[in-house]
Amino acid sequence: MPTDSLPFIFLNACLINNFVLSTFLGICPFLGVSGKLQTASRMGLAVMFVMLVASTCAYGINFVLVAFEVEYLRLICYIAVIASAVQLVEMLMKKYSPALFRSLGIYLPLITTNCAILGLALFQTFREYDFLQCLAYALGAGAGFSLALIIMAGLREKLELADMPSLARGAAVSLMLAGVLSLAFMGFAGLGG
Repeated sequence: MPTDSLPFIFLNACLINNFVLSTFLGICPFLGVSGKLQTASRMGLAVMFVMLVASTCAYGINFVLVAFEVEYLRLICYIAVIASAVQLVEMLMKKYSPALFRSLGIYLPLITTNCAILGLALFQTFREYDFLQCLAYALGAGAGFSLALIIMAGLREKLELADMPSLARGAAVSLMLAGVLSLAFMGFAGLGG
């Protein structure tokens, strides 16, 4: 499969170079929101939407900045777009799903500072993707982020029922699970060619 094809870009962002489990971006919501499966899946959808909006806007912004030869403004423009997209998601969630808005708590506004979203915009610019490739990359990264959240939430829900020593409960078991999941996802590295 050619490395510039849309399926490869999607799979690369989703599995091979998963933002959370391979490049370790977006760890805060990964560890904070992955306690319950329902909350994790909805947070994954919110992050996927913000990634899609940020990727689309970053492509357009980069096009304009390169045309005017002011690429040094790229970072501040990307941050402004990401903050605006998160604000939009926050307002929509507060209006249409207040229960989810309350359950996500502080982690919803923290999408703004989620380095995975800024990394997405910067990586796609560095790789010089065209518009369709940017969309495939954003969808793959969002799907990979959601997948990591859902897997972690499912494991943490199962471990709540397990008989474990008190020393290993809470943050300790979460970090051990994250490490094992990261090792498992590193097995996909061979698919990259």
